[in-house]
Amino acid sequence: MTSAGRFAPSPSGELHVGNLRTAILAWLFAKSTGRDFLLRVEDLDRARSGAEAEQLRDLEAVGVSWDAAVVRQTERGPLYEDAIARLAAEGRTYECFCTRREIQEAPSAPHSPQGAYPGTCRTLSEAEREIRRASRPASIRLRSEVAEWAVEDQLHGNYVGVVDDFVLRRNDGVTAYNLAVVVDDAAQGIDQVVRGDDLLPSTPRQAYLATLLGLPVPEYAHVPLVVNHDGVRLAKRDGAVTLGDLAALGVTAVSVRDLLLESLGLPAGSLQDAVPEFDPRRLPRERWVWKTPRG
Repeated sequence: MTSAGRFAPSPSGELHVGNLRTAILAWLFAKSTGRDFLLRVEDLDRARSGAEAEQLRDLEAVGVSWDAAVVRQTERGPLYEDAIARLAAEGRTYECFCTRREIQEAPSAPHSPQGAYPGTCRTLSEAEREIRRASRPASIRLRSEVAEWAVEDQLHGNYVGVVDDFVLRRNDGVTAYNLAVVVDDAAQGIDQVVRGDDLLPSTPRQAYLATLLGLPVPEYAHVPLVVNHDGVRLAKRDGAVTLGDLAALGVTAVSVRDLLLESLGLPAGSLQDAVPEFDPRRLPRERWVWKTPRG
């Protein structure tokens, strides 16, 4: 199977310039290392009608192309169920009946982050589970055998993060992100994952799960986000941050592409022309503050 990088947006709305910058970086990482570049639509949750088409249009407008048909998570349910069944057969899963509020309010182990699962349902008896099933549906959690896991990141070096008994399938039947992304990356031959650095804390969970499933752990590079003038992660409420909004101000997609390349220390022009100049070691490590240009 050909090695590949990828970009995997959720079709909840138009991509903003932060998303586009990450997509460009993922494309450059892949192409500069001789990999294919794939696009996966992560539509298990929060899909908005028409958003996928908008996102594909905007990616193409800034020069991001992909080397195979687009894959959608909603088409891949049997792969996720097979992975959960394999873990269950090995005694690595259990039912959880806790609400989000109960988890937030429960005491957790020292040094665990807020919201880390404290193991409330881990040792329930079958009789106790039967009682709880009558009042609410269960999610499926991983029975983790470690408290932390280390990953190697191309930009952050060795990173050690918490691994708790995280959810594999939510109580509404939807596959959880941490499982889906691991299964999808392995199935698609993705051995390079480039994404925003806000996802770095969840990466040790995913690497650990891949190991349990006997799947390869990809190379990681978590890149700096784009933020607003307050230093907060960029969002659509921050004004003209989508190609559509910027076009209304007279700012073309080509101008946005050039601006994003310049923010990475790369010359303006096509993405293909930027490949020879691309070197991860020279990438800016600080988050980039977005300032709306004028046409």
